[in-house]
Amino acid sequence: MENYDAEKLQALTGHASPMDILHDPSQNKGVAFTHEERERLCLRGLLPPRPLSMEAQLERVKANFFSKPNNLEKYIFLTALQERNETLFYRFVRENIEQTLPIIYTPTVGEACQTYSQIFRRPQGMFISLEDRGHVRELLGNWEHKDVRVIVVTDGSRILGLGDQGANGMGIPVGKLALYTACAGIPPIHCLPITIDVGTNNEDLLNDPLYVGLQHKRVGGDDYDGLIEEFVQAVGDAFPRAMIQFEDFSNDNAFRLLDKYRNRVCAFNDDIQGTAAVALAGLLASLRITEGELKRQKFLFMGAGSAGFGIADLILLAMEQQGMPREEGLKRFRFMDSRGVVTRQRDDLTGRKGEFACDDAPEKDLEKVVESFQPTALIGVSGRGGAFYEEVVRAMARINQRPIIFALSNPTSKAECTAEQCYSWTEGRGVFASGSPFDPVTWQGKTFVPGQGNNAYCFPGIGLGVIMCQAKHVTDEMFLVAAQTLAEITDEADLNKGRVYPSLQDIRAVSLKTALAVIKVAEERGLAKTPLGENAEERTRSWMCSARYRSYV
Repeated sequence: MENYDAEKLQALTGHASPMDILHDPSQNKGVAFTHEERERLCLRGLLPPRPLSMEAQLERVKANFFSKPNNLEKYIFLTALQERNETLFYRFVRENIEQTLPIIYTPTVGEACQTYSQIFRRPQGMFISLEDRGHVRELLGNWEHKDVRVIVVTDGSRILGLGDQGANGMGIPVGKLALYTACAGIPPIHCLPITIDVGTNNEDLLNDPLYVGLQHKRVGGDDYDGLIEEFVQAVGDAFPRAMIQFEDFSNDNAFRLLDKYRNRVCAFNDDIQGTAAVALAGLLASLRITEGELKRQKFLFMGAGSAGFGIADLILLAMEQQGMPREEGLKRFRFMDSRGVVTRQRDDLTGRKGEFACDDAPEKDLEKVVESFQPTALIGVSGRGGAFYEEVVRAMARINQRPIIFALSNPTSKAECTAEQCYSWTEGRGVFASGSPFDPVTWQGKTFVPGQGNNAYCFPGIGLGVIMCQAKHVTDEMFLVAAQTLAEITDEADLNKGRVYPSLQDIRAVSLKTALAVIKVAEERGLAKTPLGENAEERTRSWMCSARYRSYV
């Protein structure tokens, strides 16, 4: 046995030493390297002598994962696995998606962001701060992988329902991109998480000596806009095939940045558009239970932020597709915020809040608004845990034989009501969905399986479709077809359990069908730089990564 030849090893693996292979999560297989591979890659002596299969590794990972005492420890364990052996990580997540998705994303990712500075081990993405103005393109050049296809970026200003988490918000783009790979098969080599750090207004972080971000008040105005503009231009230069997903930006910037860039580059905002697609899909599936028509529904939103208006916009688009003029559709919506019903008499009617304002008398009591407006669907996007109190839910049940109640705020502590509360207060007649997962509920002998309106049902498939056909832009119509596709996939067995979404175990199939629907829209609208035509499904399937180890012999 001879010493390794650095040039031969470099040609085979891209690394000049055996230890570099073991330290590369995209190539490391751990004890799964066979005897032949160990010989060829000069790994003998660097690993325990007995090779084990991936299946054996998965059993070890599973045992360790379920032995952790709490969800945050599970998150830390999975993060370490991803940093060590990403193929094994994605295989484990795929095979245990219902157990792992609430860990790598909502609700546990919220707790992980709150403690990010304490649990930080190694960077998984890029941090771009105000101190980097004028050098953003150079920074992007430091990223190892040059063919980036999807970027998830946050400024940490509104992480889930937890508010400003500053640079700690990096957990969000990392988690989102993990779902792009696990749910839609987008190879991780093409994914880049980015956090833009302009400071934070979170006093706890400003006073925390361990905080990893800029420790000053959040900067806005021209300095903020200038950094975002430089970032968008730098992405176009460094990664011309990349789609940008804006994530967890504050309400005052979310719609503004989306409107500014959606027709300039390939970009979307998942909190606005992705949430809208998943919510609409749940509503369309709910109407199969209530036997109603979308254009005849009345929607009361608790929360008047970007998520709520995004959902309403997509519902209106679906209504217009059914022949209802937008002006008529607007009459079927009411929004409530901390000041009560959004009416035309108010002095804060900017943007979409002005468009959705109504002529009703001012009212702050949600129960009274339910009684007067008589909505068929109550949608919570307020970030206020318990906002749907008992009298409100019972009022919905008096008005409707099958009231639709969606408590979509994340994490679980912010949900407007729980699944058990909905089913008990509606005497088992409520059609429920939530943003965070809830366990099955048994009420008077019948077991209900609550549907989780997780954005993972839509954004990975939309991104896959956009990437495959190299769409110039991400349009609202793409989110509409994604919602319709998801609603169609939800079968009668799911609906009979009260679940308005399919099982997460089917997420790869959901993502593929969504991608094909998006590709079709892009091609029909002349937005596809790389039309796939009849080969769309075959080429998309073949491109999706499979979470299998590469052979080196």
